[in-house]
Amino acid sequence: MATPPPPHGPHPYAQPYGQQPTGPYVQQPTGPYAQQPTGPYAQQPHPAPYATAPGCEFCGAQPAVRATVRGHQGILFLMRFLSRSAVFCRSCGLATYREMSAKTLWQGWWSPLSVVITPITLLVNLGPRARFRKLAAPAGGFGPSLDPGRSLLRRPEALLFLVPMALVVLAIPTLFVLGAFVEGAGIGKTPTLAVGDCVRNEGDWHDQDLEVVACGSADAQYLVTRRLDAPKDTCADGELLADLEYSPDKMTVSCLAPVR
Repeated sequence: MATPPPPHGPHPYAQPYGQQPTGPYVQQPTGPYAQQPTGPYAQQPHPAPYATAPGCEFCGAQPAVRATVRGHQGILFLMRFLSRSAVFCRSCGLATYREMSAKTLWQGWWSPLSVVITPITLLVNLGPRARFRKLAAPAGGFGPSLDPGRSLLRRPEALLFLVPMALVVLAIPTLFVLGAFVEGAGIGKTPTLAVGDCVRNEGDWHDQDLEVVACGSADAQYLVTRRLDAPKDTCADGELLADLEYSPDKMTVSCLAPVR
C-alpha cells in the first residue's frame, strides 16, 4: 500500500507561503530597514553596569572633577617642576591646592629663573582652585576627605613670602621720596661755577670733585677768576683749569687761582 505524501509538500517543516519563518535557529533580519521586535516580551536595552561618574581618588566622594595642581622649587641653578593630577572632590582638591601653593611660596624663589616661574605657577593654580570651589560638599566616599586647613594667605609659608614683598612695596615710594629730597637739597649735584666763587677740590685734578665754599672760610682753596669764552682766551700763570661739567653750558673752561 502506498504511503500518502506529507501535508505541506515535500518538506514536512516548510512554512506556508507568505509566513515568516520562526524558531530558535532562524537568522533574524539585520540592517537599517529591519523591523525590530516589539511587545511586552521584547528584549529591552540595558545601560552599562559601570557607567557611573568617577569619585574622588583620595576619599571616593562625589561630586568630583579631574584637575592638575602644580608646584615649583628653585635650588640655586636647579629647578623642580611638580604636579599632581587626579580626580578631586571639593575638600581634597582645596587641600592639595593649598599645600602645593604654600610650599611653592617659600621654596620657589631660590634660583634665577624661579623668580619668574614661581608667580606663573601660582597663577596657573587659580584655575583648579576655581573648579574645586564650584563643587558641592563631598558625600558618599569610602573614607574621610583631606582637610583643607587654613586658607593660603593665613599659613606661615605665605607670611614668609608677604614680609619681603611688603618691604619691596614700601621701598619703592621710599626711594622716590629720597630721590626728591636729594635732588631738592642738591646732594650729589655738580655745582655751576661763577666768576668770584671760591671752591674746594675733594678729589684730584684728573677726577675733580669741586665744592663751592665761602671765600672767607678755611676750606677755600681756589678762586674762580675768569671763564674762557673766546678761543684765544687763556688762564694766567699758576692757575688751574676746571672741568667743563662745572660751567653753565658744559662747554667752557673756568680758571682757578690758588687763594693760599
